Order: sequence, then structure tokens, then C-alpha cells
Amino acid sequence: MIKDPRISKFRKMLAEAPNYEVWKAAALELDFLEGNADWKEDFASDLYHFELIYDRLSNLKQYRQQNDFDRLKRALREGLHHDLGNMGNPALYTRSRVGTKHLIEEYITQVCESLDYLCDHPVPGFPVADKLQFFRDTLTSYGRPALLLSGGATLGMFHFGVIKALWEKGLLPQVIAGSSAGAIIAGMLGVHTDAEVPEMLVPESHNLNAWKWKGFLSALRGEGMMDQEQLRSCLRANIGEYTFEEAFQRTGRSINVSVSPVQAHQKARLLCGYTSPYLLVWSAVLASAAVPMVFPPVTLMKKDLQGNSLPYMPRLRFVDGSVVSDLPVDRLMHLYDVNFTIVSQTNPHVVPFLNEKGLDEKLSLANLPMHLLKSEIQFHGTGVFDYLRKRVKPELFRQISGQIYTMMAQRYSGDVTIAPSYSPRHYRRIVSNPDPEFIRELILAGERATWPKISMIRSHARISKTLERCVQRLKHQNRRTAELRLISNSDSSSS
Repeated sequence: MIKDPRISKFRKMLAEAPNYEVWKAAALELDFLEGNADWKEDFASDLYHFELIYDRLSNLKQYRQQNDFDRLKRALREGLHHDLGNMGNPALYTRSRVGTKHLIEEYITQVCESLDYLCDHPVPGFPVADKLQFFRDTLTSYGRPALLLSGGATLGMFHFGVIKALWEKGLLPQVIAGSSAGAIIAGMLGVHTDAEVPEMLVPESHNLNAWKWKGFLSALRGEGMMDQEQLRSCLRANIGEYTFEEAFQRTGRSINVSVSPVQAHQKARLLCGYTSPYLLVWSAVLASAAVPMVFPPVTLMKKDLQGNSLPYMPRLRFVDGSVVSDLPVDRLMHLYDVNFTIVSQTNPHVVPFLNEKGLDEKLSLANLPMHLLKSEIQFHGTGVFDYLRKRVKPELFRQISGQIYTMMAQRYSGDVTIAPSYSPRHYRRIVSNPDPEFIRELILAGERATWPKISMIRSHARISKTLERCVQRLKHQNRRTAELRLISNSDSSSS
């Protein structure tokens, strides 16, 4: 069969696209040339329960056309479940580069339009306060997505590109978690409002001097190879003096920072507005970035009632969050009802072992030998270091064995995993201060790695984002209603 020369042309456009619009145009052309457009039109498939989705879609359309608010409310409240009918099946998002089955896309659009309609239009017997409770309950039941940013030192600037791609499509989650370098980016994003995100993505607007070499002798003295004061100044300049509580009040984003323990009888922590509202964000980020031997352990800092900074639990010190919990998925599920995780994975020791589809690629005979080899290495390696961390002496070797064990025992992927492609020159710049041009290169790489995942992320996240926005609008309406009632009562009493 003669290959259409246009396919090579559009694949080249995909690889070199400067923005999402160019990438999408090339991807749509390829979908047409490769026959994927017809596949999207045919809603029948054994990959998902298409009859269920069709029935739910038909009901929602009917209730809206008839202005049957009671049945519409009930249909949304009882029928909204994450991944209904397996419509989030990853296999539904590998056939086509843009979008998936049109039935799924139409259903999600109808749900979001119905939610917005209920939120923004007067409904008899459905006051604003009741609406607010309805949408809060539905959001809690449905769940929400989270963006998790891994460690990666300077290469973590790749996360900015992932953030940019999601933000431009209105898909940036409200819950952001980070470890080590990812904590730095999460902290910066968490103190910037939506209106300030474009400025945040400009490299020249930040202090980029995080690294200052101190030497191996400093590391042997327990002070780290790099100057922590230099990193502290960089973080305070880029993040400011906000506590977790203040950052949330300013931006509505929930920052979550992983830190690992140093002493015995101490657990790893996920620092956030729920668990530690008065902690200074830069302090938590400094601890999460304290890679053992590179930086010394950190005493966390908080604000007191007068706004003064002072140590938080001064007997405790913390280090690099990725050592024990690079991706704190379970904790996020408990705190925020997270039902879908988007992972930006830049750890230099992890990325080489990721394939194009992440760690959870479907097993085939072709990749079976490599899969078995990786599984054997992980199984036996985890066992060896588990034994060493419990029994080996001296203490330094025991701690190192414990850190290697926890690194090997972790999972480093999410429901969607976005990762860069590294070359030797990237590894040479891991612990160097980046210039703006290198950051722009990493941002574009992050965008290009995210664009193919947009369709799947949208299917999982769009309903949650719509519910979140409805809650925000209704909270504002509820406040206005309460204020008007107070004014009215005041006028009545004065007359």
C-alpha cells in the first residue's frame, strides 16, 4: 500500500507545533487521513457501555427541552458518577489524536450545559442556598482531578509547560500537589491567581538563582553540597510570605507539599491548608526540596497571631518529599475526594523507565520480556533494601538503604502521566541555574507532551471543573443575597 505523503507532513507539523492550535489542526488532518474520524462517529464499541451513555444523554436532553427541573435535578444528582460506563477507558483515547467517541463528548457537553443551566437560571422552589448545597453534594459525590508535580531539580521547569497547556484549555485542577522541584512549582502556582498565570509563565519574572555550590566537605559536615540560604532567598522571592491558608484565600488553589521525615518515630507529611494552615508555603517547599546530602534538613516555619515568623515544632526536621512520597495520591483522595490524577513526571531516575504511555501501558508479547525484567529488578531490589534498612549498620548506610527502599516501592505514574524525553545534555543541567531560554525550551516540551493527553483529561475533568465553577458562582450569589437581606432589615428597623 502506498503511504499518503501528507501523513509525513502532518506528523512533522505535530512534532514541531509552536502552539496547541497548530498541533490540533495537524492532528485532525491525521485523524481524517488515517480513518479515525469515522471511528469517532460510530458510537458503538465494546470499550465502553455506550447504551448506558446514550440513555443518560437522551434523558437529559428531554428534561431540558421540557423544562422539567425536578427530573433534571434528580438525573444529575443520582446519575453523575465519575467514569460512567467506563467512558474514561484509556483505550478510547489512543485511537484518535483529538477527541474520542462523539457520543461521549456530546454526553459530557450536555451534562455541563445542564449544570450551568440549573446554576444560573431561577428554578421554582429551588433557592440559592439549596442550589449551593446541591452542587456541593454533587461535587463531593463526583470527585475532582488533581495535578501532581514530581521532583526533578532544574528539569522540573518542564512542569510549567504542563500547567500552561492545562490552563489555556480551562482544565487546570484546583488541587495541586508537589514534591521537591514539583513543590517549588506548586508553591509558585498556588500563590498566583488565574489573571497572574501568564506572568508566572514568563521566565524573566522570577529569581532563577537557586543553586550555589559549597563543596563535598560541607556535605560531610551535614550542611549539604549546595548553599541552602541561596535556595531560601530564591523561594521567598518567587513565592512570597504567604501561609497555606492565605494562599488559598488569595487564589482558591489548594497547595499540597510532600515532606519526608529525618528522625525516628516521625512520619512523612502532606502539608496543605487542611493539615497546616499557618505554615509558610516557602518553608514547606524548602523542606521538600532538601535533597539529602545536597541540602541539610529543614525546620518548618509558621506565622503566629501577630504575623511573625517562628519555628513550627522546632524539634522536628524534614527533607526531600520525593524520597518517601513523590506522588501522595492516597492522601489527596482522602482530603479532596480526588478521583483522577494528572502526573507530570520529571524525576531523572524515573523518566528513562517510562514508556510513551506511562508505567501502565497495556502488556503485549512484544514488551513482555522487558516488563518481566523490570518487575524482577523491582521485586528483588525492594526486598534487599527493605532488609538493609532494618538491620544494616552504621546508621548512615541504614538511612540510605531506607531511602532507596522507599524510592523503589513507590508508584510514579497517575491516571494520565506526562513526561519529557531527556537527552544527555538535560542531565548535565540538573543542578545548574537555568537561563530563560532553557526554561522556555522546557515549557514548550511540557506543552507538547500535554497536548496529546488533553482529550482524555477533558473527559475526566470537565464535569468536575463545571461543578467547581458553579459552586463559586452560587457562593457569590448567596453572599449577595445575605447582604441585601441585612440592608433590607436595617432599612425596615430604621423606618
